[in-house]
Amino acid sequence: MLCGAVVLAASSQAATTSAGNAYRTYDAPTQLGLSNGEPSLGVDWKTDAAFVQAGLTTAKATFDDAGSVTWSDVTAASESLISLDAIAASDTGTGRFFVSQLTAVGSLMSYTDNDGKSWQPSQGSGSPAGVDHQTVGAGPYPAEGALRLTGSYPNAVYYCSQDIGTALCARSDDGGQTFGAGIPTYTEADCIGLHGHVRVGPNGVVYLPNKNCNGKAAVVVSTDAGLTWTVNKLPGSTNSLSDPSVAAGKDGTAYASWVNGDGTVHAAVSTDRGRTWTSSYDLGAQVGVVNAELPSTIAGDGDRAAVAFYGTKTAGNAQDQYFGQDSAHKEYVGAEQHLYVATTYDRGRTWKTVDVTPHDPAQRGRICLGGTSCTGGDRNLLDFLDINVDATGHVLVAWTDGCTSACIDSTLVAQNTHTNLNHLTRQSGGLPLFAKTGR
Repeated sequence: MLCGAVVLAASSQAATTSAGNAYRTYDAPTQLGLSNGEPSLGVDWKTDAAFVQAGLTTAKATFDDAGSVTWSDVTAASESLISLDAIAASDTGTGRFFVSQLTAVGSLMSYTDNDGKSWQPSQGSGSPAGVDHQTVGAGPYPAEGALRLTGSYPNAVYYCSQDIGTALCARSDDGGQTFGAGIPTYTEADCIGLHGHVRVGPNGVVYLPNKNCNGKAAVVVSTDAGLTWTVNKLPGSTNSLSDPSVAAGKDGTAYASWVNGDGTVHAAVSTDRGRTWTSSYDLGAQVGVVNAELPSTIAGDGDRAAVAFYGTKTAGNAQDQYFGQDSAHKEYVGAEQHLYVATTYDRGRTWKTVDVTPHDPAQRGRICLGGTSCTGGDRNLLDFLDINVDATGHVLVAWTDGCTSACIDSTLVAQNTHTNLNHLTRQSGGLPLFAKTGR
């Protein structure tokens, strides 16, 4: 069932270029109510439609040949209820798009096969399930190590959620209609951090990143369709408040990104299904970023990947409530946060990082990640942004803008808006993540 199928056009900001790929940012129309942090992003490779999920709203974006966007409200009826958390994901192999609204130990989930024209309800989760931070992912079954099921839907769908002392992942073998039992992925002795978004590689390997596994960021991996899981720590990492992120390219090469405890943002690569990882690459060093938050990773061809993150060139404790302010707390003398995208075309040996918002801060001051302990309105961006790739290999980023209106040009603390308006940024120039079309 569809709620409010009004079609709306929205303005866009000029393309930004910084000695690398170019990006164009599109403002989500306020009529769609996209004023929530931590947006999710899905892409239908069959139609090139992109979906931004924020709170209780699902917005579809379609682009014409000139790069102009048209937005549509394709919100499912099941989303018209109160939710503890919203998450969405697309199965690029089939075009199916899933939306989940957390209801404590479960979720209200729906999926669509026709870009939001109609929705089908789902069981929503397996049992048992966790109480927080749910995530959905879909992709092929592994070629070996698990029963390959033959049904009307070709891929496996996973629902993972955070519980006390572990995360639980359940698999659906009927396209997300129903789910099996939730299986613990690690114990409290292994990891005490929250997990990030679950991703399924083209070879059926399932990846669930975690920000604190005995003091290091890690990727928890299943090679048998979610039946068993192994914790693999990322070399050179230390735990932080930001969720790490992982994605796999067409040949199975996996890319992970995370923020260390000192605020620096890193990436590493695995060519053996997540068992071992290369030495990390500091993605912010080349542009002077020393404090970063909320990295998100996507891959295309095996040798191509991209990471989006917020970052600032101001050193210090980025979680201090007065981060970037002068001693009188009247003006920002630093902590101007921007959106960056780092891209590799040589399997992670080198990366090129671009400032996507060079003239318009995404936030001034702290991006607070302390949950209910945050004060001063700076919890506005919440826990993540999201990155994806379309069928032609062009990168898209759904992110939240915390500095609008007078805040863009004013460094006065009193002019800080701490908004949570969502935008969609799309690559408009440079090399895509697929050397050939992804269709």
